[in-house]
Parts: sequence; structure tokens; C-alpha cells
Amino acid sequence: MVEAASAAPATVVVPLTQTLCANAPATSVTVVSKQTVRPDGASAVGDVKLSVSDMPMLSCHYIQKGLFFPPPGVPIASLVSSLVCALSRALAVFPALAGRLVTLDDGRIVIRCDGVAVEFYHAVAPALSLGDFLVPNADVPTRLTKDLFPMDRTVSYDGHHRPLTSFQLTVLGDGAVFVGFVANHAVVDGTSFWHFFNTWAGLCRGTPVQPPDLRRNFFGDSTAVIRFPGGAGPAVTFDADAPLRERVLHFSAAAIRELKAKANQWKRSDKFAEANGKHVDETKAHGGYREISSFQSLCAHIWRAVTRSRRLLAADATTTFRMAVNCRHRLRPAISPLYFGNAIQSVATTATVAELASNGLRWAAARLNATVVAHEDGAIRRAAAEWEAAPRCFPLGNPDGAALTMGSSPRFPMYDGNDFGWGRAIAVRSGRANKFDGKMSAFPGQAGDGSVDVEFCLAPDTMARLLGDHEFLQYVSRAP
Repeated sequence: MVEAASAAPATVVVPLTQTLCANAPATSVTVVSKQTVRPDGASAVGDVKLSVSDMPMLSCHYIQKGLFFPPPGVPIASLVSSLVCALSRALAVFPALAGRLVTLDDGRIVIRCDGVAVEFYHAVAPALSLGDFLVPNADVPTRLTKDLFPMDRTVSYDGHHRPLTSFQLTVLGDGAVFVGFVANHAVVDGTSFWHFFNTWAGLCRGTPVQPPDLRRNFFGDSTAVIRFPGGAGPAVTFDADAPLRERVLHFSAAAIRELKAKANQWKRSDKFAEANGKHVDETKAHGGYREISSFQSLCAHIWRAVTRSRRLLAADATTTFRMAVNCRHRLRPAISPLYFGNAIQSVATTATVAELASNGLRWAAARLNATVVAHEDGAIRRAAAEWEAAPRCFPLGNPDGAALTMGSSPRFPMYDGNDFGWGRAIAVRSGRANKFDGKMSAFPGQAGDGSVDVEFCLAPDTMARLLGDHEFLQYVSRAP
């Protein structure tokens, strides 16, 4: 455990600008200052090698997530100073986040933890209030939310010459604030991202924190490398400018319990075995069958509904539901839950349009469950070996128009642990990073009661039909 320090050295923070753009539109978010922040103390870590789970993310955008808070009730100058000082101490705990990517002569890419610095922005939006961003029964105002984050649509490979993390505090006209965090996706996955966010908040309010595990024991000894001809970095593998609608929908704890109960109403039959495709060990099972989780039940409901809304898909078209699996506890031996970096693999479940329509929620949920249950130590090692045989960047996107990708997790501590000393956050929001038709992100409900918020990014016509689907909407409610 690392104890919070009382103050960071004055030399850590170097102000760069303090200017207000007088010509900015009245409804804009305007940066009024930018500071460089260095770790509180030199790092002894040295180079941290990218693993077989880190390198595929080099073509992905930086992760962009943040939290809205009610008015902190302290002077803004004090607020900025507190955040910056705590950030300096947090970077000392996570030295890799203040480094840069370096490609070695043999093609390996490492994080050089030399404390180069990160950027902290202070922005204001005096004509905007919380109600402009959190609008009930409406799409996310993406033209506004994108300005809550720096480094918009920066590709992770660019961490060779750009900071690996960046931060922005935005103060709204009603006194509410948004704390935005941007991090290189080849350096962190969601687990490590929120671990750092929690650490920063904990140090801000003066509580002990847990350092990350920087050992490279998730296939860190691999010699595989990705070659980029001519030294040019990769681009994202999807059309970032394709038209999208984005909306956050709330699923109450009661609605999710109902979906789970429906998904687990199986009777012993050949149909269940067919849905799973293989025998599943009877651990954590009901009636001899492995229990389908709440989240798998919700995902099955979403998979079926979005597929119904894509009316141009043929009945025999194959649909894919893809989700990231946290491998930390699945390996044998398991690695630390505090492992720093990407320790995830993407798993895909497929079914035809006709199968999803005719077999119902229970069948779809069983398909998802079987995929996740099967992804244990052996499957993880096979996937890593396959990647090492043909190293490549992860093909994020929806090329055939029939895929869904679920990102993030309702298990991430987005609200719990992220109290900077001003109370519980009001809402989570994300930037424009890694969004395409069929991309979804799951957040825990703000109340901490087991509810889930899902951020949907869909083609405009698909979103319109989804929002008119009564079978889907019966489980959607307005967030309290």
C-alpha cells in the first residue's frame, strides 16, 4: 500500500498557457490552461515491454472515459491544484503512464518509464450545464461531449511521440464538473484504466492506494513483434466518420433479474445441449446446468434486439456478438488482479439471424454463456499462440454490418472508488474513441444497486428501429 503524501513538489507542475479564446462560440468548451505534470519522484522501473495482448491495440484509439460530478463547493484554483498534485503522486505509483512508446532495434515495443510528463487541461463551458449533457430520452450530444476530452481520436501507436495519458477538468456554468481521462489502449485495458482513476481519486482525498503489478507475466516473454513498413504507424480499422447515433439506455436491477430468470428457465433437453454445443461442467449450476449470468442475459437481449433492427440482414446471415474477456483470473496460475496492461482477449459468439429470431432469449444467452465458459487457461494460451504465429493489430469494427461489440464492464469501479472528495459521481460518459455501428459499452448504474447503463452506437436507421421495438424497450427504464 502507498500512503498519500501531503503535497507534491512545486517543480512537478509547469504552467504552459493561461489564455481564453475570446472568439469561441458561447456553447463551446474552452481550454483556459494547460499544464505539464511529472511523476512525484524518479522511476526505477525502466522499460516495460508490450505483451501479446498490448500490441494488437496499437491501431485502436486512446480510451476516453470520464465522470460528471456535482459542484465541488471549493474554489476552482484550489480544485485544479488538488487534482494536479494528486495526479503527480498517482503517476509515481503508475510510472508507465508518464512514459513514451519506444521501438527497439529488434522491433520490440516498450514503454520507457522516464517520466517525460503528461498534460492536464483546465477548461470552462460557462454557457453549458449538466442538463445539456444528460438529456433524458435523447441521444448523447456527441458534438459537446467530444470537447470534454483531449487527444481526440489519437491512435495508440502515436504514443511514440505523444503522451500516453492526458487529463481534463471542465467546469460547467452551473458549477458541475467533468473529469476526463484519456489513456493509450496499448498500455492499459479497462481494468488498469479504472485502477489508475481510482488511485488518482484516492490520493486526492488522502486515502491509501494499491500499486499496480508491473511484472510482464501475461505472455510477456513472447518474442513476436508487429512490423510497420516504412515506420508508419497503423490506422484504425473502421470508418471513424460513418454516421452514428449514440444513446445511453438504463436497465434497472429488477429488469436484469427478470432477464436472468428468463434465461435460466431451462429444462433438461437436447435443445440446451445443442445451444451450448458441448458439455459444460456443473459448477455454479442450477438443475445440473451452469447458471447464465445477469450480464450474459442482458447481452443476449441486446443481441437479439439489435439484430431485429437491422432489417436488411438476410435470414441466413451470420451475426457475431463479440466481447472482451478479462484473463487475469482465468489463467493457471492466475495473474494478479492488479496486473498492469492489457490482459484481455476478444471472444466471439455467432448465430444466424433466423436462429436468433426463432430460438429466443434463453437460446441466445446459452450461446454467449458457452463461449465465455470455454475461454479458460487452455483457450487463452491457444489464442496467444495463434497471434504469435501471425502478429497483427486487432481488427476493430463491423465490416459486414452484422456484428456487435460489447466493451467496458458493469464490474468496473466507475463510481465506487472515484470520489475525489466532492461526493459520488453523477454519470459516466465517453468520447468519440473506437466507436462504430454496433459498438456498445456497459457501465454500472450510478446508484450501485445492480442496474446497468449501456451506451449504444448504431447506424441511424438501426437506432430508430431499436427505439421503436417494444419487446426490447419493456426492459429499459429511465435512470433515477
